[in-house]
Amino acid sequence: MTIIKAFGVGFCKCNEVVDKIVEKTTFRHTSTDQIVSEAAILSDMKVAKVQKALTYKTSVFEKFTHEKKYALAHIKLVLSKMLMISAGRDLILTGYSTQLIPKDITHFFRVGLIADMEFRVATLMEQEKISKANAEQQIKKLDEEQAKWMAKYCGVYEAFNPADYDLIIPMNTESIDDAAQLIIQHQQDDIFQPTGSSTQAVADFNLAARAEVALTKKGHDVVVTAGRGDITIKIDKEVSRFDHLKNELTSILEKVDGVNGIEIKKEENLPGHEAYRKYDKNMPSRILLVDDEQDFVKTLSERLALRDMGSAVVHDGESALRLIKQDEPDVMVLDLKMPGQNGIDVLKEVKKSYPGIEIIILTGHGSEEDKQQCLELGAFDYLHKPLDITKLSEVIKKANEKVNQQAE
Repeated sequence: MTIIKAFGVGFCKCNEVVDKIVEKTTFRHTSTDQIVSEAAILSDMKVAKVQKALTYKTSVFEKFTHEKKYALAHIKLVLSKMLMISAGRDLILTGYSTQLIPKDITHFFRVGLIADMEFRVATLMEQEKISKANAEQQIKKLDEEQAKWMAKYCGVYEAFNPADYDLIIPMNTESIDDAAQLIIQHQQDDIFQPTGSSTQAVADFNLAARAEVALTKKGHDVVVTAGRGDITIKIDKEVSRFDHLKNELTSILEKVDGVNGIEIKKEENLPGHEAYRKYDKNMPSRILLVDDEQDFVKTLSERLALRDMGSAVVHDGESALRLIKQDEPDVMVLDLKMPGQNGIDVLKEVKKSYPGIEIIILTGHGSEEDKQQCLELGAFDYLHKPLDITKLSEVIKKANEKVNQQAE
């Protein structure tokens, strides 16, 4: 049994090399896309949301939803399960997800595929029929994204450090056939067979992943490590009731099969004063507040946070539409009268392009005619200022429930 872990820079023909290996051998290829699809099933998340966990950009709602943390925990669970049952099978793993595998799991043939910029630009130009300048821009952006993601989520600060690979192949000097043959020739070396310590590292990876999934399901975002059945949790935020949190985390971890010991400790010298916040997946956490009254909308966001509802704030219709294109909310609370694009204009455009977003109109100046028009355009509800925060909270919850029902 051999496992090949192949990772390549963008547009260096990595997939073509892997396809050639599969064609010539009994190796089975598992791509990051396949791992993401399985993680989406396990986590009950949309594939697109799990895929975003492998990108550097973070949603403005992440501190309330913790979706990236939840998705990454399930990606690691899928990977660890795959490694646990890989005995007797020849396997090739490719893509970003391979970088999440701990370095102390050593029984891999670690292959890096690289190429100079000229080769990569020419490959992209041929694939997408675009200009050289456009291709160069796309590749530079891709490389920057890759470097930032690997540094933040994998602790890897040099993507192709020779010390991290058994073989690095420059695709601008090697053909697809020659690269594939080179990998095939080396993959049977004894050094790539499992050792006791490497096998234990797989078990530790799996236990840490299962523990992290159990904790994230209960709304906890903590740093988890495992070693021979012992779980260590590090709290990297300020905690007002540490003993209470410790007992809660312990009760969750005690139900995870294979956990022998549990150590929970606070990080020393915390850089900021961010408070530890347990999150509730069932509460609305992707709310976009749109209002040009800055003090009002800031206070509204804070009052919703006290009710465990997460929101982002913008102050005009144009900003709202730009944010939605990048990071679609579930519920919008939209002011009717704003400079520039008013609430009705924004309502029309959002409902046309993003019909799944539920929109609550909030106004201090609207008429009965405005209300009728907004409801006909698809607004979920129409509320007047000064608002009753309890009533608004209930309306938001109902709107969020409708979004969740439509997603099922």
